[in-house]
Amino acid sequence: MADVTVRRFVAGDLHWLAARHQDLYARDEGVDATYGAMITALLHDFCSAHDPLREKGWIAAQRARRLGSIFCIRESDEIARLRLFLLTPQARGQGLGKRLIRDCMGFARQAGYRQMALHSYQSHRTSGSLYRAFGWQLVDSRPVFSFGANLIEQTWHVML
Repeated sequence: MADVTVRRFVAGDLHWLAARHQDLYARDEGVDATYGAMITALLHDFCSAHDPLREKGWIAAQRARRLGSIFCIRESDEIARLRLFLLTPQARGQGLGKRLIRDCMGFARQAGYRQMALHSYQSHRTSGSLYRAFGWQLVDSRPVFSFGANLIEQTWHVML
């Protein structure tokens, strides 16, 4: 994508990101409003208490239009969690997801993590292909009822 920049997430992105997550997951997965509330709470926690040396969020944008996000969140001293990976429909299929994953994993390595983990849903086949391309392994898959919807939750890990 031409003219796309990837910049640090700032508090002013919070409402946009929570709304995009809610909109896209409601459309694609059938989740209810509790999903957006959980994302909003997670982002508030990040804004108020993250460690900038070991945790970071990124926003991809084309001029003033936001296109996506990805976050590296501390789970333990050795494990980082990839969170809030999202691309708007118009930004998909153009290499931006690869760029975001590469940046996130590179930051996790530099921050001293030895492993990364993430949770996703089986319906996100394109994301799963991206994760595999970067060496991620699917370690668990199970049906869950979350956010008012029946989903197949997946857990992925990668050594850094």
